[in-house]
Amino acid sequence: MQDLMESNNLQKLKGEIEETERELNNPEVLKDQEKLKNLSQKYKELKKEEKLLVSLKEIEEKIKTTEELLKKEKSLEMISLIEQELKNLADEKQKIEKEGKSGEEIEEKNAIIEIRAGTGGEEAGLFAGDLFRMYSRFAEKNNWPVQILSSSPTSLNGYKEIIFNVKGKNVWEALRHESGVHRVQRIPTTEKSGRIHTSTVSVAVLPEASEVEVKLRPEDLEISTFRSSGHGGQNVQKVETAVRIIHKPTGLVVSCQEERFQQRNKDKALKILRARLLAQQLEKQEKELTEERRLQIGKAMRAEKIRTYNFPQNRITDHRINKSWHNLKKILQGNLEEVINDLNPDLAR
Repeated sequence: MQDLMESNNLQKLKGEIEETERELNNPEVLKDQEKLKNLSQKYKELKKEEKLLVSLKEIEEKIKTTEELLKKEKSLEMISLIEQELKNLADEKQKIEKEGKSGEEIEEKNAIIEIRAGTGGEEAGLFAGDLFRMYSRFAEKNNWPVQILSSSPTSLNGYKEIIFNVKGKNVWEALRHESGVHRVQRIPTTEKSGRIHTSTVSVAVLPEASEVEVKLRPEDLEISTFRSSGHGGQNVQKVETAVRIIHKPTGLVVSCQEERFQQRNKDKALKILRARLLAQQLEKQEKELTEERRLQIGKAMRAEKIRTYNFPQNRITDHRINKSWHNLKKILQGNLEEVINDLNPDLAR
């Protein structure tokens, strides 16, 4: 839920609600279950915001009327009563504003996970694929649906980059500490001399943002289309179905070419963009916190090396909590429970 004091425009909000209602009644939307679900959630959030804005407007009118009454009153006894009423109204207004700012608890959100190959060439791409499968299998064990939003495969069945959505209760809370640089030490399948190589992969876990939480103005977006490409960069589509979006105020660039239809690629790209913008907001808030209020293991920004996967020693080490686990292959198969719980001691699973 956005800041009510910055969006106290009921007329504009009502127009957005009416537009969403029209979309919900569109026969094409009714055929698309994913879009219908997203629009229904958006409509629910907009109606909640409308209710809060109406309450805020009513309380502000009461405060204004009461302040006018106070100016005219002469009786000390009545002045005292009116001042108490103003205090009560101010407390009520603050409560409404706080409710508007809180919205859905961030810990309960779905997550968008971005995995990118770093140093190490093809081996880094292969390990990016290993991590994607690890998180996918862990999600499957928890009955969390996974949807690929964007991917750039390599010729050896790895990924230069893969971005995917994981949906479910407390997904972001469970996986947020996976953000950071993951280092792998192993003998690549392509290595004939048996030397151990070190490669890196970056992981970013972003809380999924709704259209109400992060509103994108059309004038802030530069949207272009291009042909989807396959391995080696060759064009695989004769029409421009892939979408690239530039967010002018921040310079963020998002591309998507997973789907065969341009609109679906656009919807996925916008979802990624909203998540990145919300993550920027959260990072800014985190930087403003004092050291005493920071979590013990931090927020693990992407530049930090957080974990090493040592294959010869069958060991995974998390450098933030200085702990190792000696069942590497089992963990890579999606058995992340022990790691997740050690990183989230307060998370009830």
